[in-house]
Amino acid sequence: MHDILVNTINFETWSRDAQYGTQLAALIGAAVTGVYVYPSPLYATPEFGTPDVIETLVGMSRALEASALGAREAFVAWAKGLGVDRATWVVAQGNLSDALAQIACWHDLLVLERDDDRTWSTPEDLAGLILSVGLPCIVVPPRPVGVVSIARIAIAWNGSPEAIRAVHSALPLLQRAEEVLLVRGAPREAFRDIVWKPPFDVDAYLNRHGVRPHSQDLTTGGHEVGAALLEHARRFDADLLVMGGFGRSRFREWVLGGVTRHVLWNASLPVLFHH
Repeated sequence: MHDILVNTINFETWSRDAQYGTQLAALIGAAVTGVYVYPSPLYATPEFGTPDVIETLVGMSRALEASALGAREAFVAWAKGLGVDRATWVVAQGNLSDALAQIACWHDLLVLERDDDRTWSTPEDLAGLILSVGLPCIVVPPRPVGVVSIARIAIAWNGSPEAIRAVHSALPLLQRAEEVLLVRGAPREAFRDIVWKPPFDVDAYLNRHGVRPHSQDLTTGGHEVGAALLEHARRFDADLLVMGGFGRSRFREWVLGGVTRHVLWNASLPVLFHH
């Protein structure tokens, strides 16, 4: 995990995702890229806008762009003060999801913040962004970011491909943890006519990479799984929760609710999602 991308909604005071992602980069010796994305003035133009209105909006957009580009030195200096020697600042105009999907191509991890009041109106909005970027994403909850730690990491495990991808992407963090808890839920029902003999052994996989987790069975089922999973993480005093996202049918799960939706919108700790 060499390149961490942080999306910041503010360049005057750094938002929680920038704070968390930059501290994490310092902790693991990674580079960090701060990205600020602002919409095209065309999106704000009224349907029957006059030339004067359009000119005003374009002028405001150019001023915002100049201010955002001018934040480069401040971001680099701030990141260096936190212990990151390799910091980059990028500004983009356009749709947020499209911009992040492009810049994500040369990064290993994206850090986002969940802001219940402003940034995301529904869990689906945030989930759609996570789906579109194709990267593992750490979502930071809406509380102040203190000292970032990955000493204690919990893993939500159900044997699904999403869970396997999440564990694989989190290995650089898991290998630095002092304690890892593997919360074992009921295996997800197979949906392809493939039977592996022997089946994938997550303990053997983690041990092979120097990670030796404790195990805890998750006996709760149905709609209570998400709450029970967060409670296990709380009792373990986890610094980070790792889990696969969205399950077998992404759109169906969002319509019906589900574990991913509950954890995404209710977690009080950072969560690494990978779909």
